[in-house]
Amino acid sequence: MSRSLFAALAEALAAQEIGQKLALTATVTADWQAGGLDWRDPTPVPLVCGIPERPQLVPPKSVPQRSPTTVDGRARLLHAIVHIEFSAINLALDHAARFRGMPRQYYTDWIGVAAEEAHHFTLLRQRLQALGHDYGDFPAHAGLWEMAERTAHDVLERMALVPRLLEARGLDATPPIQKRLEQAGDHESARILDIILRDEIGHVGLGDRWFRALCETRGLEPEQTFRQLLKQHKAPRPITPMNESARLAAGFSRAELAALLEIE
Repeated sequence: MSRSLFAALAEALAAQEIGQKLALTATVTADWQAGGLDWRDPTPVPLVCGIPERPQLVPPKSVPQRSPTTVDGRARLLHAIVHIEFSAINLALDHAARFRGMPRQYYTDWIGVAAEEAHHFTLLRQRLQALGHDYGDFPAHAGLWEMAERTAHDVLERMALVPRLLEARGLDATPPIQKRLEQAGDHESARILDIILRDEIGHVGLGDRWFRALCETRGLEPEQTFRQLLKQHKAPRPITPMNESARLAAGFSRAELAALLEIE
């Protein structure tokens, strides 16, 4: 008998130790690809997000600005990105674990994203270690997971406000960070961000496609609905200047990008 997909996802999500979470994410990915997990199992499974004891989590405004002009500043900057990637593993696992009754492809998509986020985390953590630090050495914030909790009741809102909003902001933020790293001579870190930016366009694109599909099912106009959700949740706006080419590749329209800039 196949094991429940949702039990396997819940186990990976709940893991607190970093190595265990990475290993369980890899196991879920391999078992799913091998057809060994049952995605139709109706058994309820409690979902708890396991996080390590470190880093210390603080409000976003309490995380100091990071300048890459020094080794310590670059380490702090990379640590912030490593933390985002760790959070993104949990987010992708939760996207798949929380919402039942979706098409099989939905679970394939987000399990694949969890595996890619784990790869990103590992690449960046190794780079951070090369600078003499490790994940957990500096404070970080939990803004991404807070939005996951606020959208736990509705897969449409989750797709809109996590991949299509918060992760899309990462598309905007990455090129300026790369430029600062290049100016500081840290070309290796900038090249890792090339890999992450490429993959994150795909992740935002998945959120966009599922959001639009869910809007179609519910008879909603997607771009108007997205703007309504931004206002409803008092959500952060896109980082300017927006990375228009990346956002267009991820599924946004030019008209929507213009409209997003006009939201008060």
